[in-house]
Parts: sequence; C-alpha cells; structure tokens
Amino acid sequence: HPERLDERQTMAIGTAGYTAMLCLMALERHGLKPSDGPVLVTGATGGVGSFAISLLAGAGYTVTAATGKASEAAYLKSLGATTIIDRAELSAPGRPLAKEKWAAVIDSVGSHTLANACASTMSEGLVAACGLAQGMDFPATVAPFILRGVSLLGINSVTQPFERRVEAWERLSDQLNLDALSLMSKEIRLESAIAAASELMDGKIRGRLIVDVNGQAADR
Repeated sequence: HPERLDERQTMAIGTAGYTAMLCLMALERHGLKPSDGPVLVTGATGGVGSFAISLLAGAGYTVTAATGKASEAAYLKSLGATTIIDRAELSAPGRPLAKEKWAAVIDSVGSHTLANACASTMSEGLVAACGLAQGMDFPATVAPFILRGVSLLGINSVTQPFERRVEAWERLSDQLNLDALSLMSKEIRLESAIAAASELMDGKIRGRLIVDVNGQAADR
C-alpha cells in the first residue's frame, strides 16, 4: 500500500475505494471536468458510492447523491454531496429519454437505475457502470447513446493493468480525505461478521466494514 496510508486505512478503502477511483479516472480520461456540470452518484451510502462522493467533491465536482436512506442525508453531505435525491426517482421503469441533468454518473446499482441515469445524462455525457446492487439487467434503449451521444463506460476492477492500479492507489493516497475515510468505515470483530452480513444485505450498513480477524479490536 502507499506509504501515506497505513494497513487499516488501506483495508478501509479496499476494493470499493479503488473502484470509485477507477470510475473517476475513466471519466477524466474521456474528458470530464468539474465545469461540465453535476455528477450523479447512485448507491450513495454504499462503499463505492461513499468514496465516489468524497473523491468527486475533493476534485471540485458538484455531486448529487441518490439514496434510499433519507436519514443519511447529513452523512452524504459531510462527504461532499451538495444535493440528495430519493433513489425511487431512478429505480422504477422510466422513459427512453428524460430531462438532461447530469454531466456524468458513477453507478453501482445497475438495472432500471442505470437505465434512467443514462436517459437523464446530458448530451455527450459520461456514465461509469461498476455494480449491480439493483440487478444485472439493463432495461434501456439506445436513445441516450445515439440521440445524445452519451458514453457508457464499463469499470472492471479485476482486470486493470498494473500501471493503472498503481496510479489509482497513488491518487487515493494523495487525494482521499482521510477524515472522510473515518466517517465511511467501521471496524468489527470476526464474530460479528455474520450478523453484519445480514445487515449489509438488508441495506442497513453504510460505507465500509473492516473485520479484525485477530479479534483484538472492539466494535467501533
């Protein structure tokens, strides 16, 4: 791990933070700039979503967070989101094209949410897709891509070349707000993992869980 990050911080970032950075890097490779307009982050209280908000805000982007947890609005704003919307606005079947709202999207949800995100992305906008929390299906039309020139960028964290992995972790080390990292992560004992997994599947966990496999830490 990079020298600036200790082992606990590196595990708190994990695949989620690394994937969020890959999304940001992909958007930037395709020309995204903060002045282009707001960026939507779906699945905002999840691991990828939380990191995406913090990284985007830290880089100067205006961030809209979509969540099903209205009670987490303060948490999302503390990470840097300026606007919070209800995920219900995106999670039901929608129109092939909707009002243009986002210069870019980082989506970890898939299914109707990804389809609606594409349908409401601005002309020549960008959508980075990296997850399937709602489903693997993609019930969309080609309208956003051929009528607005939207680009859909697939993000696979597993198959990245070594140089891009190094770049992503170096950028996480340099740019991630470590105060935000403490907000996004919680440490639990190994014996708490089964109960925590059930809560995770029920959507009750925000950010990241670090499991102390040595049993030395109290839940915190």
